Amino acid sequence: MSQVTSSAKAKVTTPSDEEILITRELGAPRHLVYKAYTTPELVSRWWPGERGEMRSCEIDLQPGGKWRYVMGAHGGPEVAFHGEFSEIVENERIVTTEVFEGAPPDSAPALTIATFEESEGRTTLSMLMRVESREVRDAILATGMEAGVQEGMDILEQIARELA
Repeated sequence: MSQVTSSAKAKVTTPSDEEILITRELGAPRHLVYKAYTTPELVSRWWPGERGEMRSCEIDLQPGGKWRYVMGAHGGPEVAFHGEFSEIVENERIVTTEVFEGAPPDSAPALTIATFEESEGRTTLSMLMRVESREVRDAILATGMEAGVQEGMDILEQIARELA
């Protein structure tokens, strides 16, 4: 279903015991990548990757604003995430908390910092996630999230290019 529009793949690394860094170069200007990353109708198309469909996508894109994504996984359960924006620099940077609604109630929210850097009409999207421990980081990685990230980034790039 998704069309790969460049040979780029997301790189998933662990800069520290409490961090996951996802970096991907996308073949579109950053204002279009940012629009695809922050517009509910567009997020609903790329965020689930090929693994399901978005049931709900709410985004109040302002400091103090809340967001919530609910995805129905193909052949699996419904999963939901929510958080609050603490910093928004249009087309450049978004800082938000992230809570998996299936996590234990005493779990600390993750902090995610997304940055958008453009060079020669291409955008490098970096998403740094900070979590409370190495165990939490490793549990996230063990979910198979990397495959889903690859699918989602392919679709995100396709959408951003369609917006041109």
